[in-house]
Amino acid sequence: MTTVVFIHGTGVREPHLGTLLARIVPGLAATAPGAHVVAYDWGGQHGAELAADGASIPAPPGSGTGRGTGDLDDSDETEEWARLYEDPSAELATAAAGASPRVTAPGAAFPDERPRAVLREIAAEGVCRADALGPELTREAAELARSPLLRPAAEALDQETLAWVLARALAAAAVAADLAADSPVQCGGGVRDTAVAELAERLGAPPAGTGRGPLLRMAGRPLVRLGSRYAVRRRRALTDAAHPAAGDILKYLARGEGMREGLRELVATLEPPVVLLGHSLGGIMALDTLISAPLPGAELLVTVGSQGPFLYETGALPSLLHPALLPGHVPPWLNLHDRRDLLGYAAEPLFPGRAHDVATDSRQPFPVAHSAYWTDPAVYRAIGERLP
Repeated sequence: MTTVVFIHGTGVREPHLGTLLARIVPGLAATAPGAHVVAYDWGGQHGAELAADGASIPAPPGSGTGRGTGDLDDSDETEEWARLYEDPSAELATAAAGASPRVTAPGAAFPDERPRAVLREIAAEGVCRADALGPELTREAAELARSPLLRPAAEALDQETLAWVLARALAAAAVAADLAADSPVQCGGGVRDTAVAELAERLGAPPAGTGRGPLLRMAGRPLVRLGSRYAVRRRRALTDAAHPAAGDILKYLARGEGMREGLRELVATLEPPVVLLGHSLGGIMALDTLISAPLPGAELLVTVGSQGPFLYETGALPSLLHPALLPGHVPPWLNLHDRRDLLGYAAEPLFPGRAHDVATDSRQPFPVAHSAYWTDPAVYRAIGERLP
């Protein structure tokens, strides 16, 4: 009887391991009725935990503990800008959606004519302090000048409000382009706000120091609420939810020998033939264990949605440094990766003749695709065909 040792991925703890096994056992039984599944619960034994009950997590802004700075309004503003970086035209689109038809008198300028002209000037000449927003500012100004949203937004908003909305849209687009280019340096909030104020004045807003006092700062903030998530205030809850997954990866790469040794000890108690079936980090663990020393009884390695090939290629796989060859004692390797799983990598191009790739398609987007293998019949067929 073949024993399949299932090695789970990051963040899996009971009762979720039991839920996984309830899917995997009948799935394998359908294609390999003689297989016996054993789970290696490394997460329960060696997984990451917050040993000091989260003492490393900074207190949220405004908590009164002295460990944070700022206030709730600042957190709101930061989240609003985060959403604008994701969709720089969000405010403009919201304003345009609220526009009502306006009749322009014969010979009169359309309300979007001047802002379009100014944006074209910025595209041609730049703006002194606004250049700190990044090298894409002028190109983004040209794009914004051509936006079909500009006319309805200009019809819906007064000149000053339109100037601030356009300034924020342009600033957000420039920063977003800088992010997309992987620039190693980004401007801070103060620099951004100064640039936005200069752009707004150029686009028709009254200049700073015109007696509006505190209203000036508010004018520079997004006027349309964009669904703030209060991520900073919820940092403890988010960390509690995410730390097993992120912590497991970091702990494995720093101190993974205990996890690998536990796998060796489990396999030593089993009758061969043994198949190692690893998902995600579990696949890395199985691969590392097999590379580092012969594992008697192990006759097949199966990795599913795993990053082992990527770590090898980038020099981060603990047991093997590229371009070193896979040791001869490593058994045949079946590597499955979903076409839409951004955490699943191909092994065959790196290990020709030693690894065999099977690309699956759960028809689910990422990140769902990373966990959808265990309901995909194609996965079980591919594994069942190769079990010893």
